[in-house]
Amino acid sequence: MTRPVTGIRALIVEDDASVSRLHVRYLEGVGGFTVLGTAVTGAEAVAFVTQNEVDLVLLDMHLPDFSGIEVLHRLRALTFDNVDVIVVSSATEAVTVRQAAAASVEDYLVKPFSRAIFDLRLAAYRARFAARALSDTGQIPLRQVDIDRLIAGRVPGPGAGSGAGFGSGPGSGPATRPIGQTSELAAMPKGLSAPTVELILRALRAQEVSTAVQVATGCGLARGTARRYLDFLRQAGLVDVTHRYGARGRPELLYSVTPAARHG
Repeated sequence: MTRPVTGIRALIVEDDASVSRLHVRYLEGVGGFTVLGTAVTGAEAVAFVTQNEVDLVLLDMHLPDFSGIEVLHRLRALTFDNVDVIVVSSATEAVTVRQAAAASVEDYLVKPFSRAIFDLRLAAYRARFAARALSDTGQIPLRQVDIDRLIAGRVPGPGAGSGAGFGSGPGSGPATRPIGQTSELAAMPKGLSAPTVELILRALRAQEVSTAVQVATGCGLARGTARRYLDFLRQAGLVDVTHRYGARGRPELLYSVTPAARHG
């Protein structure tokens, strides 16, 4: 009988058989991961992701048929934005690293590395994956200030109604303030910045809906960073999230600014 798949479903893409076996052993040793399979070429990797429910790809850059960058481009072109990629490679050329970052990889681990480093980086990714899953299902814990805003109806903040606050014109209320100075963002978590919030909101206003990958690419951010900001903006009541279901089981998240934040 087939065992049920549990944990983060992973594909390892590596053309060296001994290294591939080592990475399988490392990944399964971290806990919380299930290795669905391995691939030795870029074409095999893309085909595997197309035919299976994959959450994470551990991707080498040097493959027999085409580069790992090409694998990334093909996955994104096939709209597999919800498949995370961690590069595991000896490639350290600046152009390769920049291209990988532009394709919103989750991490870039340079060979050779120790087992301890591998465990640390994959455990950090596992924590991010779990937090994102909670956010996607609406189960992420709220702080007291977030609950107060929701209960008291203070989103999008005092004075935001009747044309005041975000997009008010002359004579219609208080002067419009930069979004980073409004009460919604007064308790901005450590590590987030008001200029980046402004940048993301401008990108969202330019489109009817956007994926996290589109926001990350348009703003020059890592996908994980873009998601942190998008999650924060959703909790602040400035961004709405909807789901788009495709042929594959995992829904794609679509982000759009709320009416109150449309004119910032």
